[in-house]
Amino acid sequence: MITSKQKEERQLKKLILQCHKAVRGTYGYYRVRAWLRRKHNLKINHKRVYRLMKELGIQCVARKKKRWFGKKSENYTAPNSLNRNFKASRPNEKWATDITYLLFNGQRLFLSVIYDMFNNEIVAYRIGERNDLKLVLDTVKLANKKRDVTDTLLHSDQGFQYTSHQYNKLLQTYNIAQSMSRKGNCLDNACVENFFGHLKSELMYLNKFRTKAEVMNAVASYIRFYNQQRIQRKLNDLSPVEYRTQVCA
Repeated sequence: MITSKQKEERQLKKLILQCHKAVRGTYGYYRVRAWLRRKHNLKINHKRVYRLMKELGIQCVARKKKRWFGKKSENYTAPNSLNRNFKASRPNEKWATDITYLLFNGQRLFLSVIYDMFNNEIVAYRIGERNDLKLVLDTVKLANKKRDVTDTLLHSDQGFQYTSHQYNKLLQTYNIAQSMSRKGNCLDNACVENFFGHLKSELMYLNKFRTKAEVMNAVASYIRFYNQQRIQRKLNDLSPVEYRTQVCA
């Protein structure tokens, strides 16, 4: 005879599997617990969630560490005004930007993003076939259209695009202050590197894409999910958009 506790745990397992599917396997036991509380008003000990997930044989995907190769500095170098102070008191106060590559089917695309340190939201992004200056400039232009950039600080590494006079001039046109990591020091831009780690481990490494269109559509879907649904412990178990909406209400 099935006990009431066994019935309860069967139902919990169904909900955990539902969560696992909804968030594409990206949640560990802590965020699954938070999801159960938010979606179903269930207050469950994290150890119990961990045990049930283990019994179900599910776990969150693990991120791969990125090796760092220093980039040669050219043209213009801005001071490291950010200085690893990743905390922001309002939206659009501090942004970070970087480029990563997306490998698929023997091919490669490049993803350029701008990341808001206030709520870890991706403000703007562009995908291109070339890792060039145009990709970076287009990302900044899109961010400027979407947000108020008054007194915004935009931090980057010392990649050739970010040290170019064209990039510096564009930021001056928008009255955006420029900040740069120290040469060869990836930790100075750790926040955006962290996002790239999530994107690759939760999307790129789990799927086999055949075409450019498939990659672009998948990245667009993931960034929507990341911004609007993917809860974060540092944001009080809210998604970036939920956090911004509540704090700025």
